[in-house]
Parts: sequence; structure tokens; C-alpha cells
Amino acid sequence: MNLRIIVLGATALFLAIPGVGFSQSPTPFPDFQAKRLKAPPKGSRPKITVQIDPTQQVRPAKAKPAEDAPETPTPGAPGKYAWFWDKISPDLNKSGPGRLEEAMHTLAATGGVSVPRLQFMQNIAKERGIPILRSTVGTDVSPALVLAVIAVESAGKADAVSGAGAQGLMQLMPATAARFGVSDSLEPDENIAGGVKYLDWLMGEFGHDPIMVLAGYNAGEGSVRQHQGVPPFPETRDYVPKVLAAFQVASGLCATPPQLISDGCVFTGMN
Repeated sequence: MNLRIIVLGATALFLAIPGVGFSQSPTPFPDFQAKRLKAPPKGSRPKITVQIDPTQQVRPAKAKPAEDAPETPTPGAPGKYAWFWDKISPDLNKSGPGRLEEAMHTLAATGGVSVPRLQFMQNIAKERGIPILRSTVGTDVSPALVLAVIAVESAGKADAVSGAGAQGLMQLMPATAARFGVSDSLEPDENIAGGVKYLDWLMGEFGHDPIMVLAGYNAGEGSVRQHQGVPPFPETRDYVPKVLAAFQVASGLCATPPQLISDGCVFTGMN
């Protein structure tokens, strides 16, 4: 009896101590969803099913956004006609109007530049000769040069549009078209008029040097100034000799072949 009283008293004393003993509401277990699993078919390998809290899964890292590509071309290989530039200096400080003859001799000596066929050039002249002549009156731009630029730039296609956004027969960029008063670059006569105005402006800007004028038409006069000559872009380095070679063919369609890219020309057999 005395022992029972002692035990009951000790138990009561133990439960009375704060923080000791059983709490009234035990901490609940985390929520989970039970899933009924069927017994695997006889003879199959046992499977282990693991439930993972989606919030604990490793999230894939966000991809780093790609940097914008440079808007201006970067120098690369010298192009197909590096031999041309071995003979004709690309430097602005060596420019002058008399370099056309030297450039033509260089092209004739190698014959390595592909040129448009005479019949192809004649077809463009028949279709576009009148607006070409009309646009070049009172300018320093030979109609033969305009014909050569059209042949190389668009192959005579009035609806040509480049990946860079250049449009029409003479491939005018939107800013250039607006600068020279062209509202619709896909309208052939208007495009030719704008292209001739730009060439005429470049003639004054670069002292009638055919090399710099064509480089400026392709790459922009600002790029020529920045690089102090023909920019080291393969496209521009190939463009200049290609247009000069086409100019030689176009000159053969003139009643009086021009000696300079500023000389007049009347196309024979024109509509």
C-alpha cells in the first residue's frame, strides 16, 4: 500500500514539471497521398516507386540570352579577287579619277572576274534604258555605270529584296532611299533615280575615284571613311571589281563608249 502511494505521488510530480511529459496535441505528420499499387505480375522484376515533392526537384537553369549579332560586317578573308587589290590600292589617300584605266587593265590581264553576258546586259538596257538616261542627265554618272550596278545588284529584277533589306533594281537601303527622295524602292524608275542620285553624291564625295565610289555604294561612305579606303569586307572587295567588269560590258552597248565612269552614253538598240 505504502509503495503504491509513493509511485502515484512520483508520477504526479513528474507530470507537473513544465516541458516534461506528453503534449496535448502531438505534431502532425507531413501531408501525403496514399496510392494503391497493384501487385506486379508473376515473374516480373520488383519496382520501387518514389514520391518526390515537386518543390524539391532541381529546376533547370534558365538559358542565358544570346548576345545580339553585330550590325556591321566584320573583316574576314580577302575575297575571291585578292589579286585585284594587289595591283589596285584600296587606300583612300591614293585615290583619284584616273584609276579607272589602271583597274581595267588589271581586269583584262587576268580575266578572272565573272562578267554578265552581253545579251543579258542588252536586255536590261532595252527595258530600263530610258529611265537610266533620264536620271543621269546633268549628273556625273555614266549610264553605263548605272547599267553595271543594276546588273550586279539585282540582275535586273525590280522586285529584288536582300536579306539586309535593300530593295529594287539598284538595291537601295530604306535610309538611303529616304535620303534621296525615294518613296517606293520597288517602283523601277523611282529606284533608278534614287540610285543615280546616290552615285552622283558619292562621285563628289570621293573625287570621282571609281574604286571609292563603288566601295561607298556597297558598304556606305561612312565605312569607307572609317577604314580610310575600301573596307576589308569580302563582299565589298569582290563587289568593286565585279561592277567594273560589268561596266566594261555595258560600255560596249554605248554608241560612244565612255572612258570614265562620269562620261555620257546612249545605248544602241534601246526601246
